[in-house]
Amino acid sequence: MTPDVVQVKPLADYCLEAIFDTGERRCFDMKPYLSYPAFSPLAENSLFMKARVACGTVVWNDEIDLSPDTLYLRGKPLHDGAS
Repeated sequence: MTPDVVQVKPLADYCLEAIFDTGERRCFDMKPYLSYPAFSPLAENSLFMKARVACGTVVWNDEIDLSPDTLYLRGKPLHDGAS
């Protein structure tokens, strides 16, 4: 079972730093997803920077969210001192 996201930090260049309930940190690049209609509103940087955690997943508003599975499985592991 994939761990839940407990904290998210939107970074420059449309990347997300996610911290999971296991303590693991991963960096996820959203740029390839911005061309999909469901995520295209996030190309507006002010909306992208509003990423937050709700119920273990990353959300931006009532219509846009990203599953913890995607963040965990496709994110790159980060180590202490990296962000």
